[in-house]
Amino acid sequence: MLTISQLAAYAGVTVRAVRHYHQIGLLPEPERDRSGYRRYGAHAVVSLVKIATLADAGVPLAEIAELLEADDATFAAAVRRIDARIRDEIARLERSRDSVEQLAAGDAMLLPPEVVEYLDRLRALGISGPVLEGERDGWVIMAARWPDRVREWMPGKLASLEDPRIVRLYQVLSRLFTEEPDEPLMVEAADLMASLAEEAYEQGYNTQQESQEDEVPFDLLELLALETDPRAQRMVELMRERGWAGWTRLERVAPLG
Repeated sequence: MLTISQLAAYAGVTVRAVRHYHQIGLLPEPERDRSGYRRYGAHAVVSLVKIATLADAGVPLAEIAELLEADDATFAAAVRRIDARIRDEIARLERSRDSVEQLAAGDAMLLPPEVVEYLDRLRALGISGPVLEGERDGWVIMAARWPDRVREWMPGKLASLEDPRIVRLYQVLSRLFTEEPDEPLMVEAADLMASLAEEAYEQGYNTQQESQEDEVPFDLLELLALETDPRAQRMVELMRERGWAGWTRLERVAPLG
């Protein structure tokens, strides 16, 4: 005859687990001997091993009692269900593992390769911190809405990095959002953006088609900037003073003031 500690050790479980199985009626609790100790026989060992095996296989404790009393055919059917459940869980974990591996790949998980190339070019230019993160998150928003159109835009975006004004704009924005507030830098950034917007607009490019089709991505871009740093609100005001809807839409508005 075994003590509760010996029984638990034999089946590879804890004494606490044995007591829990007693409490929920899964394992019959034997009478105490004259010394006040519970003593367990061979049937208790067999029952506990079965319970522990089923529990380790992921069978809910509420279902184990029924399985312990099942005939061979019923038990075999239950085992098949358990096997199917385990296979599904393995498949889910493998998908999760793939996702983790993709996360380790960084931007490539969320963005088309053309956008990843663009972000890599920005890094090569020394752009980092909140501006690079904001650029990436902005493209995540746009690519989720217009994946094919984003790919069409990227050759032009890559070519634009040959323009020293655009490189300067990124550099100024990087300083703005990593240093103390600086009104002259904000004005310089707004002047650069307004100048580039004017040039693009004269060449026939604007975002009205996309924004009329779906304003939400542009609203989200504006919100993204404001959520990232409150100084973005000042940039919006400066752009409106120069006659533009903001820094995410190439749309004219009546200049403030």
